[in-house]
Amino acid sequence: MHQYLLFSPEVAAARAAGKPIVALESTIISHGMPYPQNVRTAREVEQIIRDGGAVPATIAIIGGKICIGLSDEQLELLGTASDAIKVSRRDLPFVLAQNKLGATTVAATMICAELAGIQVFVTGGIGGVHRGAETSFDISADLQELAQTSVAVVCAGVKSILDIGLTLEYLETHGVPVVSVGQRGFPAFFTRESGFNADFQLDTPAEQAAFLHTKWQLGLKGGVVVSNPVPAAEAMPKEEIDRITEQALQEADQQGVTGKNVTPFLLARIKALTGGRSLATNIALVKNNARCGAALAVTMQSTH
Repeated sequence: MHQYLLFSPEVAAARAAGKPIVALESTIISHGMPYPQNVRTAREVEQIIRDGGAVPATIAIIGGKICIGLSDEQLELLGTASDAIKVSRRDLPFVLAQNKLGATTVAATMICAELAGIQVFVTGGIGGVHRGAETSFDISADLQELAQTSVAVVCAGVKSILDIGLTLEYLETHGVPVVSVGQRGFPAFFTRESGFNADFQLDTPAEQAAFLHTKWQLGLKGGVVVSNPVPAAEAMPKEEIDRITEQALQEADQQGVTGKNVTPFLLARIKALTGGRSLATNIALVKNNARCGAALAVTMQSTH
């Protein structure tokens, strides 16, 4: 077994029994939501995955190990620590070698999931091409990871703070399939519609699993974006989110916010400008993705 991997008792038992496992990231806990909603949501999402017949494996870097599955105490630590480092591919060796506390992004969680033999990963939304990237070159490492790491990423699409059209172009260039569930349109995190279409619509776990098995059996390395729109009852109006996003982007520019600080800044501003409604939508979409991901993992396990 890989020297840096440390499995929780629940995940170790699932591996031994051949049960389906779903990976979860930890940046959503440390950087994506305020305390205590972050820890409460993490526990609820884990329970949704258990209720769906799979075993949750929240991933983080603690004590020089890649922890695959976290205890309640570890979830609490990530939810309250002020020094948790946001870990992407670039940061993994530093955080492990220096014994620092690290919360994994989409990219790092994909790497760790693949090391642990986990094929399905649930998150809120993936990173993408930032607006103005033609001059800033600010492109999330998540996209490059999707091009090379064979994990299915169940998400609610891409946040409207990004350039969604360029994000989809980048994924196409790197041969990453973008699948949507229940609609042809590609969702934009807080809203069900982005104005762009996914490549393929696959509504059932059986269709999604067959697609994934076929892709990887062909030797086509890399991930798949399984975009699962937020339920209509919890979605925010596209016009409202677009307007608020523009305002938050202007504020970030005026205040000189750059790099990995941009997304947390924008999400905090959007939460404030929507009176907290965006946080409720964020929680709802993650839970919805957990249901989708659990069903996919169960089907993958039974059909491989």
